[in-house]
Amino acid sequence: MLLERARSVAGWQLTLGAALFVLGFLIAAQLASEGPRIRITSQERTPLIATVLDLQKQQDDLKTQVLDLRASIADLDAAGEGGTAVTQQLNDRLEHAQEAAGLVALAGPGLVIRLSDSGVQVPTDADERDYLVSGNDVRTVVEELWLAGAEDVAVNDERVVVTTAILDIGGSVLVNSAYLAPPYQVSAIGPSDMFERLTQAVGFVDFIRSRAETYGIGVDYAVLDEVDLPAYAGSVTLRYGFVEASPSPGVTPDVVPPFGTQVP
Repeated sequence: MLLERARSVAGWQLTLGAALFVLGFLIAAQLASEGPRIRITSQERTPLIATVLDLQKQQDDLKTQVLDLRASIADLDAAGEGGTAVTQQLNDRLEHAQEAAGLVALAGPGLVIRLSDSGVQVPTDADERDYLVSGNDVRTVVEELWLAGAEDVAVNDERVVVTTAILDIGGSVLVNSAYLAPPYQVSAIGPSDMFERLTQAVGFVDFIRSRAETYGIGVDYAVLDEVDLPAYAGSVTLRYGFVEASPSPGVTPDVVPPFGTQVP
């Protein structure tokens, strides 16, 4: 019995000793590994700090670039305002030139004159063509409207521009490149007293006497708050042109275009 207790105690001690040995070995191994890890961490600290400082410097540089770019954008915006003003001036000049050339449709207060063929009986010994509205009649009314202060003129759906020709072609009138048939509607935009100027002009009075009273050519008119003028639809072939001041009422120049032109 004592022998069995001795064996039991001896086995227990051996087991405890083995466990303690293993535990000590593990603790020694852990302590041995701490030294290199601490040394590695200390060795890597210096380059990590350098990297952090370098990244911080890059960030500061980027912030400086952002501020510089914002300042440049502000400068460009300020310069853009000036550029916009110049562009607006150029657009205004272009629009004015297009209006002067008749390239845009216009509307405004003005006057409409309707010319129609005579309705009287043509005498047997008379020329029937005298009782029809001619290209010269249309051209005379257009010229008298310019002299009365008209700013823009159209005949039927044809805008009168500097290159417009009004000619007799057979039984119709050619305006620009369009053959028009009577009655002819001459529309003009101009000042409020344009009709008074027109009816007091010597040239228009002579036209009424020679054509309306003598041959019965119909001349009807209407003063309107808004007259629509179409845009010129033909080709522009002028190589050179300049704006010329309108003549004073009552003064008849040799040529009366919408605005002066000179083609070399």
